[in-house]
Amino acid sequence: MKCCFGFVTLFVCSASVQAQEANALVQQVKARLEKVADYQATAQMDINVPFINAPSSEVQVFYRRPDKFRVQKPQGISVLPKGGVRINLAALLAGNNYTVVDAGTAAVGGFNTRVVKLLPSDESGPVVLSTLYIDAAQPVIRKTTVVAREGGSYEMLFDYGRYTAWGLPDKVTFVFSAKEFKMPKGVTFDYEKSGPKKDPPKGDGKGRVVLTYKSYTINKGVPDAVFKD
Repeated sequence: MKCCFGFVTLFVCSASVQAQEANALVQQVKARLEKVADYQATAQMDINVPFINAPSSEVQVFYRRPDKFRVQKPQGISVLPKGGVRINLAALLAGNNYTVVDAGTAAVGGFNTRVVKLLPSDESGPVVLSTLYIDAAQPVIRKTTVVAREGGSYEMLFDYGRYTAWGLPDKVTFVFSAKEFKMPKGVTFDYEKSGPKKDPPKGDGKGRVVLTYKSYTINKGVPDAVFKD
């Protein structure tokens, strides 16, 4: 009986330590992202989605803490993710209205990551569950998967380089199921009526939107007008 009790105690203590480590890691990532009050960036957008026929194009990306985010084409037309979709990491981690749960480790793109799940405190919110794959050596998020209350799930992959110190990626790949040619509810792009439907993506059958960042202008201010519809 004492042996069993000791084993249970050891297991509970180990789980508690892991939970504390996961919380600390999330706070490290959050602290790095919070160094960025705002930014304006130039990026290349590439879309591989069955119902959108669009060439690669240069876009402007705007962000203001905690959750203002907009992608704009040169003509001034907004390309704006809405609803439960959180394309920028700072918005995903904004506030403390979630419980952090340690979920082990996993390899992402050749990097060893700690897997952490965020359970929202608000049961009626737009996001049901977020899973972060954190590279503790940096620390930065290499991948996220998000389950939205309306519109299914999606994932984002992040590549870093020149702006790692700010927690800002050089490249973001937004991945979602292309089955039935439908993106998660709330995600719309002005490209949707630009041409006939493409054939479904080959390989894993998923659609992808890729933002490759050329440069960031950080903490120089972004006017309110940018975020107005």
